[in-house]
Amino acid sequence: MPIHPLGKEWKVSLREDREAFLLADELRFTEAYVGEHVTDQTENITSSIAFLAWIAAATKQIRLGTGTINMPNTHPATIAASMAMLDHMLDGRLIFGISPGGLLSDAELFGNLDSDRNAMFLESINQVLDIWASEPPYNIKGKYWSISTEKTLIAHIGQGFIAKPLQQPHPPIVVTAVAPFSKGVTEAAARGWDPISANFLMPIWVKSHWPKYVEGCERAGRAADHGNWRVAKSVFVARDAATAKAYATDPEGPYVYYYRSLFTKLKKNGRVDLFKTRRDQPDDEVTLEMICDKLIIYGTPDSVADQLLAFQHEVGNFGTLLYAGKDWKDPELGRRSMILMAEKVMPLVNAGSSKCSGAAQSPLAT
Repeated sequence: MPIHPLGKEWKVSLREDREAFLLADELRFTEAYVGEHVTDQTENITSSIAFLAWIAAATKQIRLGTGTINMPNTHPATIAASMAMLDHMLDGRLIFGISPGGLLSDAELFGNLDSDRNAMFLESINQVLDIWASEPPYNIKGKYWSISTEKTLIAHIGQGFIAKPLQQPHPPIVVTAVAPFSKGVTEAAARGWDPISANFLMPIWVKSHWPKYVEGCERAGRAADHGNWRVAKSVFVARDAATAKAYATDPEGPYVYYYRSLFTKLKKNGRVDLFKTRRDQPDDEVTLEMICDKLIIYGTPDSVADQLLAFQHEVGNFGTLLYAGKDWKDPELGRRSMILMAEKVMPLVNAGSSKCSGAAQSPLAT
């Protein structure tokens, strides 16, 4: 989700986020994701399920994904039932994005700040999948949650059942990859899940995800397909270079604001390494200016296409480019960037990718 300015009216940012999703559907973006945080005034969508339910009936073809459900913060049975209903509401267009959650104030709020949230995440997704694969009365016991309707099942009237999703055995599962050489990518691939490389990772660390994905696929005995790898990127497109540069580099603009906020959070949490260009880079070399210079792509359609092709050459072929959302400080420029991205940039990128490597076209998502 975009990082909105403090003080921006909540209903305005929610409406603009909704408009961005509907525009993506009109432009034939292939998929769109939304995250969730309960304790953040700037990343202020508190439930990805509620947000996607709000726009489900207004979209026609785009697949909608949770990006992500922070699994330790919600009971697995609630996740299983809510995601199943959402999949039916979307007529099978749902993508199930999951993670342990990265916002520490959320973890404190839900009482798991000092817990092993990776272990909670694994137990939660295993229980969700067990619910969908089994019939009541459930008897699923875990360290953090236990799930049963044994005492209250009335099968002949349907009491004690948890709904199953429309897509069988379940919606496709994706996980976010935010660490260099992510072990989570390997474990996800081994289970048949697909990775999304975060838009705040330096290209060298994005590149490190593919070998880890291959490792997991090999363990599972399945072919590693570049088409299953999604990579997010911060991109701004304008009709002229001057406008693009002014908007993307403005210290008070939405792109610099986005990375200033992330830099502050990750530095406070001891994760500044994500912004380094090499493992031994001193912390004091990691500056906001350097981060923005390395991670924001901006320009005219021709320039952006060239930069994206260079980025793809640097990190390797991937199947879907995720256009990372930003606040619409200037709604017209925000909308036009998405339109230019879909109508001008991606045809050039796909033509360039196919010409250079014979790779399949990269779908565009948001």
